Amino acid sequence: MKQGEYIKKLPVSEVIDLKKMITIEDQQVSSLTLVQHPALAMTLLSLDKGTSIRAHSSPGDALVNVLSGQTEITIGEDKFIVSAGESILMPANVPHALFATEAFQMLLVVVKPNE
Repeated sequence: MKQGEYIKKLPVSEVIDLKKMITIEDQQVSSLTLVQHPALAMTLLSLDKGTSIRAHSSPGDALVNVLSGQTEITIGEDKFIVSAGESILMPANVPHALFATEAFQMLLVVVKPNE
């Protein structure tokens, strides 16, 4: 498989289904890093139903694009239900958490300030 120069682990010049690149494992949170640079990170994640990512914050804006299933995302004090085909932007330096109301897969893109 020929890979891109900057986005790794994905084939180039080929139509792909990102959901097939990361499996949902029983009672697990799984991740596949595609890009890890000081100012940009792209990661595929999957969470089985009932699993979660505890509250934390990031120095960059984080865009969640849900590929399958559904999640409850808490940003600050607000809760949002985000389903397949939907996205939400979590602002920099604001605590956020994810809970899998259903098993789900997502693409996470984090853009950080240049330091």
